[in-house]
Amino acid sequence: MEDQKPDQTAPPEDKKASALAELSTPIYGLFTLGILYTLYLAHQIVLPIILAVLTSLLLSPLVKKARLKWHVPRMVSSLVLVLVVLAGIVGLGVAVTAPALEWAERAPQGLSRLLVGDSEIMRQLDKVTRSAEQVEKSVEGLSSEDGSEKPTTVVLQTDSWRSQLMTKARNGLAGLALALALTYFLLVSGDRLIRNFVRQIPRSQRKTVLRITHDSQHQIAQYLAVLGLSNLSVGLITGLTCWAIGLPDPAVWGLIAGLARFIPYLGNMLTIALLALVSALTLDTVWMMALAPLSFILLTTIVGFFLEPWIHGFRMAINPVIIFVSIFFWGWLWGPVGVLLAVPLMTVIQVILKQIPRLRPVYKVIAR
Repeated sequence: MEDQKPDQTAPPEDKKASALAELSTPIYGLFTLGILYTLYLAHQIVLPIILAVLTSLLLSPLVKKARLKWHVPRMVSSLVLVLVVLAGIVGLGVAVTAPALEWAERAPQGLSRLLVGDSEIMRQLDKVTRSAEQVEKSVEGLSSEDGSEKPTTVVLQTDSWRSQLMTKARNGLAGLALALALTYFLLVSGDRLIRNFVRQIPRSQRKTVLRITHDSQHQIAQYLAVLGLSNLSVGLITGLTCWAIGLPDPAVWGLIAGLARFIPYLGNMLTIALLALVSALTLDTVWMMALAPLSFILLTTIVGFFLEPWIHGFRMAINPVIIFVSIFFWGWLWGPVGVLLAVPLMTVIQVILKQIPRLRPVYKVIAR
């Protein structure tokens, strides 16, 4: 009589479920990589769309309030708001572009003036230069003794920085026009589009989608409003400080200081470096050179202790490490525009993570 062994083979359904579970992680990884590659490759189309969505989330409450309180048609209020945004962008561009180009031309002369003279810096630079020349001559002598041929120098002809800047400016203007046009249509018909989308999903998930939309509007509007007031005060005080010290174009440096603070951490570092450079190129004494950057450091410290906690209290707190990493990630993906969009995008992402039950553990990980 044959021994009866228990059947250890699993049912076909369990084998199929196990195989799908083993494949799920690689598939999700490939799917994520595909999304990132698409975002990087199609940034000229994706960026205007994201800008339009974020701008419409910010301006949509104003359109609703104008329609409910003053009975202003959505088309009229949306057009007015888009024109106001366009006027603000043009005004900022005109105010910053001319002084920035002027300082870009003056910077090499100022740096050469700083480096000319019998100073310790120049003595050290001369010493390093002489050492480098001696090493280069020694290497050339060894190469000539070995009889080896000198390497051929290949000069690559590239476009000047002005032509590259014009190309990027032209692409940026095209993207801005697309973003503003899409913002107008989202403000006029965005709610209808959301309602049509909600009708196509299961009834149990409709409240979640509407809650995500409402919370995204609420969080971004409050965050940008309070942060805008904070940065406005920092810009005004910085401009007055630069005027009192005697720096040229104090309004420009105040404007740059206020705008740069929309980039967490890196914006303050950039402003301190610019103020130090402008002070070094303009002023004569060392203590006067240090006055503008030190004043800005003191101002941002006070704002950080008293106003920043209030700002972060309006939105759900994210771990500073996540914010710092997101700045570098979106900056690597989309350049300077990605750096500016890092915090608003993280605000929307955290709203989505909190509202979807399956993604809530990820939200608890990135929360402060």
